Parts: sequence; C-alpha cells; structure tokens
Amino acid sequence: MAPRLNAFGQPIGESMAAWQPRARPARVVLEGRHCRLEPLDPARHGADLWHAHSQAMDASGWTYLAVGPFDDAAAFAHYLAQAATSEDPLHYAVVDRYSGKALGTLSLMRIDPAHGVVEVGNVVFSPSLRRTPISTEAQYLLMAYVFDTLGYRRYEWKCDSLNGPSRDAALRLGFQFEGVFRQAIVYKGRSRDTAWYSVIDGEWQAVRAGFVQWLSEDNFDASGAQRRPLADIRKETSDMTGSATQASS
Repeated sequence: MAPRLNAFGQPIGESMAAWQPRARPARVVLEGRHCRLEPLDPARHGADLWHAHSQAMDASGWTYLAVGPFDDAAAFAHYLAQAATSEDPLHYAVVDRYSGKALGTLSLMRIDPAHGVVEVGNVVFSPSLRRTPISTEAQYLLMAYVFDTLGYRRYEWKCDSLNGPSRDAALRLGFQFEGVFRQAIVYKGRSRDTAWYSVIDGEWQAVRAGFVQWLSEDNFDASGAQRRPLADIRKETSDMTGSATQASS
C-alpha cells in the first residue's frame, strides 16, 4: 500500500486522529487455565518464590537479569518489598492454579499510555516454571491484558543480545525481531547490546490464535506433553495468512 502524502508531497504515517491515550496497567488478577497472575505481594508470595528459586542447581538463571542472585532469604525479601511498591515496573506473581504456589514473577515496564506502548520484562521464572504450559500461559495472559483490555498498540520484549534462550523465547511467543541497540546499557559491571522484539496490534489476533491453539486441552496428552510445538502452530498460521493474502491480491 502506498503511503499517504501530505500537502508537500512527502510520505507520512497512517492517520491516528481518533487515538486516545490508554489506561495504565493496574494491579489486577488475570485468570488462566494453568495459572493466574496476581499483583506481587511479598507476604503472600515471598516464601513460595524463595523456595522455588532455591531449587536451582546454580545461579546461572540470574546472569542476564538486572537483579540477583541473592545470598539469602532476607536479601530476596528486601528485593520483593521494593518491587511490590513499584508502579513501573509493575510486577505480577505467577501462581500455579493446582498447587496455589507462586513460581515466578514478570512485569510490565516502560509503560507509555500516551502512545500505547509497554514492555514485558523482569521475567524471573524459577526452574519449576521454565518450559512449562504455565510459563507460556503467563506470557499470554499479560499480553492479552495489554491488547484486549487496555487497547495498547505495541508490546515490547528486550534482552541482552547474548541471551540466546531469551531471544529464542521471544520468537516462540510471536514477537518480531527488530534489531540490536549496541552498547545500550551497563549492568552488573558489563556492557550490554540490547536485542529488540515487538508485537503490534495488527499482529495480535494471529499471535493470540497461536497461543489459544497451543494452550488448548487437545494439544496435550495424558502425561501433559505437548502434541504440537507452538513454533509449528505459528508457522502454520503464518503460512495460511500468507496464502490468503496472495489469493486476495
């Protein structure tokens, strides 16, 4: 589609004359089939989270995070107390609906209601949460809240460019790679090149459909193993979308 032109013949962006700033994310509970997201509460979640993180074989899970590792429960509790009072980032606990235990946290950050942009970050998942349906559903619930409830236009994911698992996770979850900002920040005494990813509102319905298909009961066998990987479902959805676009052009 050709871009719009202004009175000077210059190309300009899509009109947003009807745009209104969006509401800020709130401390709400988001319910899923496997988990729910609750506003972070140290009194309610602290002991569970410390226990869950204590099951790790080493501290490698904290390498690419701005915080941690923590030497003891008191230091971790101090971190949680600060995180729970923050408005940006706004932290949520990921609670297993079957056990009732909090197994990790994630947040919405760099919240920009005026432009409808927000980032998911501070994803601190314990070993028992990683690579599980709960971890995927937690990401889906937060993304759905941002797009479907709040009506934001852009949802970002950023990570250290050397963090391979995080980069793989972004693509699996439906984010599009946008590039690398070189020497973007300094953290933990080292330089970080930051890889940027995003989902925008025009992509959300297709991304959402992939989540819904993958999370459905039919996609898991009696032992809880997935029948089809999310990446395969996304590829199929993308291929169908591409075919439909070609047929209509």
